[in-house]
Amino acid sequence: MDDSPEALAQLLSDAEHAIALTGAGMSTESGIPDFRSAEGMWQRFDPMEVASLQTFLRKPERFWQFHRPRIDMLSAVAPNPAHEAIAELQRRRVLHSLVTQNIDRLHSRAGSTDVIEVHGSLSRGECLQCQAMTTLEELVVKADGAADGVPRCDACGFQLKSGVVMFGESLPAAEISAAYEAAERADVILVVGSSLQVAPVSELPSIVRRRGGKLAILTEGDTPYDSVADVRLRGKAAVQLVETVAALDASQQRN
Repeated sequence: MDDSPEALAQLLSDAEHAIALTGAGMSTESGIPDFRSAEGMWQRFDPMEVASLQTFLRKPERFWQFHRPRIDMLSAVAPNPAHEAIAELQRRRVLHSLVTQNIDRLHSRAGSTDVIEVHGSLSRGECLQCQAMTTLEELVVKADGAADGVPRCDACGFQLKSGVVMFGESLPAAEISAAYEAAERADVILVVGSSLQVAPVSELPSIVRRRGGKLAILTEGDTPYDSVADVRLRGKAAVQLVETVAALDASQQRN
């Protein structure tokens, strides 16, 4: 196991089909609180009370009381250098697929394309009753214009939700299928900012390794895969990924 950006750059350079999996640790460096750490969001709020399908259906006012300020908070933050480095690796075709557990759209805003958002996204609003879709902007206007703060569908009158997957709600089948297909093709998976504790995405490194592929992990905290990682980096993702891109540049100049 190696623990340097240069080792990660070499691993990615040697790969034929490298993919990335990102989690909340990517976004905390943009100022977005994480969820599961000792200081995370779910230490202050019960997710089943404020972010579950049950609450959305039975107490939509409570759901939107929590969710509406978060839309403003997430819209106000900017991608950080880690997001920009991932986008650059995609542009260079060093990374071929990007799977993210994040719902904040920061990868897309940094320039990444074809992002597989396995936990949904803030980029849209949707109706669970008639499947009508709205833009995020329309969703916000409806919420702010409602006396109870709950946006409702123009087509059927049912309360609308954002595209973020709630507790108790199924993950989007198409995105999960795309994530598994990406892992089946990969010979390297780079995990950034994910604790690899949440299924089914936590299974992706196993799929890659089972096919003889290699695993690189960049997180500040521990993961269940640390002992089998080929490259294990710790520290800030922005620093390590910027150094990885620089190491790729230096290697290309030498060659």
